[in-house]
Amino acid sequence: MRVSRLGLVVHGGRPEALEAACVVRSWSAEHAVRCTDIDVWQDGGRRSAREEVEAAGDPELIVTLGGDGTFLRGARLAAVNDALLLGVNLGRVGFLTEVPASDVGTALDAVRDDRLGIDSRMLLALRASRRLEVPAGMEAWVRFGRGPLLPPPQVRPDCAVNDEWGIPLDVTALNDVVLEKLARDRQVSVGVYVSGRLLASYSADALLVATPTGSTAYSFAAGGPVVSPRADALVFTPVAPHMAFNRSVVTAPDEPVGLRILERSGPAAVSIDGQLRGVLDPGDWIGVYAAPHRLRAVRLGPMDFYGRLRERMNLTDAPAAVADGSPAPLWSVTTPPPGDLAHLALLTVQDNSSPLL
Repeated sequence: MRVSRLGLVVHGGRPEALEAACVVRSWSAEHAVRCTDIDVWQDGGRRSAREEVEAAGDPELIVTLGGDGTFLRGARLAAVNDALLLGVNLGRVGFLTEVPASDVGTALDAVRDDRLGIDSRMLLALRASRRLEVPAGMEAWVRFGRGPLLPPPQVRPDCAVNDEWGIPLDVTALNDVVLEKLARDRQVSVGVYVSGRLLASYSADALLVATPTGSTAYSFAAGGPVVSPRADALVFTPVAPHMAFNRSVVTAPDEPVGLRILERSGPAAVSIDGQLRGVLDPGDWIGVYAAPHRLRAVRLGPMDFYGRLRERMNLTDAPAAVADGSPAPLWSVTTPPPGDLAHLALLTVQDNSSPLL
């Protein structure tokens, strides 16, 4: 594809990220591509995603150099103007990032030469009973050891606003939207609605709604299911609930999840992809639903999500299962699948062993 404008998101605390950034800038100069650093702290503050991408000249491709947190920063930017997103892995887990730092130049060549696939990832959108705000004095406490907080989301100008359906916020989440307690000694009490019907009232440390992409993040740590990123679904997971029903609920993409803070609850923080974006009081509510647009992430080879899951989570085989030797594969997938299986997504041995680039 023709790339003329590239945005660069760098984890400044990693020397290897700074080295990889030099490679990207050199590649951009060689191929007459405008390269702009974006999503950086400006004069001690942080700008909205829309302001950042406009200042960077609306890049067509955003490259992140870091771990999954840096990738989420890039996703926040790419979602604004439907840019492609390429994640270079310099982190410890790397569920979201695509290529190692040593291959960044080769990866950019692959994008330029159209040797790429595009993963269409589901995003979450958000409505609320009122605009999100962080109370005065709280920011200094929350940002200890971190940079400035992201600004509260603005209101989407292209959507209707009314008391019943709430305020459409100009923000999306690739991983999750979380409603969590602020006081250590007091849980948050929340009524949870699915498709407009009450599911249950929870008292919990937090309640979260995740995408399939985010199912391996906070939701997984809270006991939620692993969901293929190819799926479309919302995953609701309570965190340390004081009730017998502590299971996740997986809904269809057109079944929104509503979270209303009950009158006897304390205030609750709203975090979007791990970033605090506001605080709500009893009586307030948020509605989480599938966004009308999606993230376009660059993929340079077959997606081996389950191989990555096995590796990143250090999965091992049950001793009883391999007592007599290594388990045999279910299918001998060394050749193309037969006609009745041709519609299935199966990695062949060649796919699994071939390099990504």
